[in-house]
Amino acid sequence: MCRHLAYLGPPVSLRELLFDPPYSLVRQSWAPRDMRGGGTINADGFGVGWYPGDGDPVRYRRAQPIWSDPTIAQLAAVTSAGAVLAAVRSATVGMAVLDGAAAPFAEGRWLFSHNGVVRGWPDSVVPLAGALPVRDLLTLEAATDSALLWALVRHRLRAGVKPGRAIAETTLAVAAAAPGSRLNLLLTDGRTVVASVAGHALSIRTTPASVLLASEPHDDEPGWRPVPEGHLVEATATEVRVRALTEA
Repeated sequence: MCRHLAYLGPPVSLRELLFDPPYSLVRQSWAPRDMRGGGTINADGFGVGWYPGDGDPVRYRRAQPIWSDPTIAQLAAVTSAGAVLAAVRSATVGMAVLDGAAAPFAEGRWLFSHNGVVRGWPDSVVPLAGALPVRDLLTLEAATDSALLWALVRHRLRAGVKPGRAIAETTLAVAAAAPGSRLNLLLTDGRTVVASVAGHALSIRTTPASVLLASEPHDDEPGWRPVPEGHLVEATATEVRVRALTEA
């Protein structure tokens, strides 16, 4: 399992998102509250992607616990953004632990993360992988289920499929091929965010000008609401739509 979050709204510091809350993403790396049997800590890497302006996002990823990297703490203190996707990783046994295996994955304006596991990896998803262009398979950043999920989503985006449908179709196809998988996917282009809830938890907190999606609430303040299992979230900073994955 992993933990991830996405924020859209007025610029905030990365420190405010990642470090300051009592149950922050950094704390979730060593003391998560809701792993649902998918490990105990998230110490196999981390990544942060943010949008400094109207261009493509900037990423910082490492294959080490987020608490052990002094650079991210310094960077977070002086960096602000109005769109952020961040994750801490708990690698499935046997999968690579390297920088390229840590979310967010990226192409152009897109950032992507996966919280969960593909059951029966890799045999269960060989038919789905076989439908991808060979070049996409040869250039995966890591031999992991999350990297393949990104390739499946990205292939749909490149074909012109809308983000919500791309996430829903990928989630449903992998769930059918690999029953029992946990497929909480998170995708943003810095203006919108899309998330699936399939096998794990996701919560939302909104203000009139912002939206925050997180694997688990980072504080005990009111306003958090869980997304139902089997649903898709599509949001901007000011609007949130939740519907069944099968309706996307």
